[in-house]
Amino acid sequence: MTGSLKFGFRISDFTTIARNYICAVFLCVFCSSSFAAIEQPKAVWYRYYDKNGVANVSTSVSPEHIRYGYEALDRNMQVIKKNRPYNAAQDIQQSARRESIARQREQDLRLKRAYGNTKIAASKRDQILATLKKQLNYQQDQLQQLQQDKIAFKRQEMEYHRKGQAIPTQLKNNLENNNRNIDNVKRTVESLRNAYHKTESDYEDIINRLRILEQNDANRTR
Repeated sequence: MTGSLKFGFRISDFTTIARNYICAVFLCVFCSSSFAAIEQPKAVWYRYYDKNGVANVSTSVSPEHIRYGYEALDRNMQVIKKNRPYNAAQDIQQSARRESIARQREQDLRLKRAYGNTKIAASKRDQILATLKKQLNYQQDQLQQLQQDKIAFKRQEMEYHRKGQAIPTQLKNNLENNNRNIDNVKRTVESLRNAYHKTESDYEDIINRLRILEQNDANRTR
């Protein structure tokens, strides 16, 4: 009875081992086939067609491949990927566009660092314009005073002419200095006016660009 039980245990144990072995073998075969199925094919050959339509195949990519465009082939000569011909004009155009985008991005970053938002930019614009306006008003008052002085000096000069007397040196100097000062103040007034209009124009562009950036930021957060 005891011997019978021992013999039965050994048979069961053998059956379990055999079953486990078969499962292990099946799992290895399954995994191998799965890895083979998902393994990406590798390019072995590279083929391009020249201007005469003649196929050229090699194991590496040459400048001619790039010029005409080429196909990447696996070991069975099946097409894996197609690459378009190199277009110099298109590449230059895209490069210029990328540079333009990069410049615009850098300008936008500078605007945000300098102003932050449209309200701050508008406030700074108003401050600058107010200062320019104050300077412009002062110079215009100076110009008006100089022109009045010129009228007075001219009347004195005419009085000397009417009396037939020589014009005093001091009056001549006054007239020369007056003319010089009038010219200088006129140039200053013109410069301030140009600065005023340029500030208005520049800040209009700045505020418009900041408004666009704010709108884009708002759309991204929705």
